[in-house]
Amino acid sequence: MKTRSSRKLFWWNGALIAVSITVNSAAFAHHSGSIFDQASVVAIEGKISDFNWSNPHVYIHVESISESGDIREWQIETDATSILTRSGWSSTSLSRGDQVVVRAHPDKNKQRAHGRLISVATGGGALLTPRVSFDSRPSESDTGAVATDMSGLWSTPLATNQHLWQLRATVRFLTAKGTAAQVAYDVTRDSPAGKCVAYPTPTFLGVPYLNEIIVAEDRIIIRGELFGSERVIYTDGRDHPQDGDYTNQGHSIGYWEGDVLVVETVQLAEHRSALIDGAPMGTSRRVVEEFSLSDDGRRLLIDFIVEDPEYLAEPFAGSMEWDYAPQFNFIPINCDPGVSTKPWEE
Repeated sequence: MKTRSSRKLFWWNGALIAVSITVNSAAFAHHSGSIFDQASVVAIEGKISDFNWSNPHVYIHVESISESGDIREWQIETDATSILTRSGWSSTSLSRGDQVVVRAHPDKNKQRAHGRLISVATGGGALLTPRVSFDSRPSESDTGAVATDMSGLWSTPLATNQHLWQLRATVRFLTAKGTAAQVAYDVTRDSPAGKCVAYPTPTFLGVPYLNEIIVAEDRIIIRGELFGSERVIYTDGRDHPQDGDYTNQGHSIGYWEGDVLVVETVQLAEHRSALIDGAPMGTSRRVVEEFSLSDDGRRLLIDFIVEDPEYLAEPFAGSMEWDYAPQFNFIPINCDPGVSTKPWEE
């Protein structure tokens, strides 16, 4: 029977346990979902003025006419092309001039005609939603492929994505330096993802894309679709270099405790939103992860703990799951800075 490590590295803060991991229609953008009013929904009836099949977000532009006869163009943000492709979309799903009804979460800034897509209904009767591929988890089905080891393709379910983002938003145990930096944070100006800078671990593990794990003799490679992220975990017994470079994904070494892979990562470059939105994580941080297969072979169980004495007053810990997903195609997502920063420049 596969079990978690007996080393007792991982714990849950009581405040974190109370956070729900229920999946709903709320989605979180790479730069930050905090700009959208997730509790509100607007319905926009009009015609497509532009459809940008781009990364890291596809944008739908809709011209609507108000009761007074004024034309207003809405910019509707949705997911990257890989997520939409697996949900049945293509670059020709919408065309200029198409009559549509869009449902979206509006921007909190009511002066902006900007929203996050929930669904779009076309005049031809089609209903397009951005995350159909996440509706049914393979791990909750009686059928489907079963993994025999960590290798292969894994998808991050919405439960994991939403849970991690909610944890990021609720953490309060920062040092005085971390708190001051978070207060000064402006997501429209400072978001690394908005500048096409990838998330490091453990946030790397929680974005809703495919990941490929390659198990070699002396290392394990984890490739992510988003921004071409790649981690190398050395399993040949080496230690961390004394004068190694500080990089986005750091230097990782791993070893097996039975059927549990334990990974330690250090030499991580400072990142403004590596773990908690707006609070930087420093170069002295250390991340320890444990990876193990579920008993049914359909999920990869991941525990993590982050220590950062510069910005975290206490360690930050949590758990995530990936679904085994060999039925999907791995679609790398490049980042166009002009597209990534577009909402902030208009």
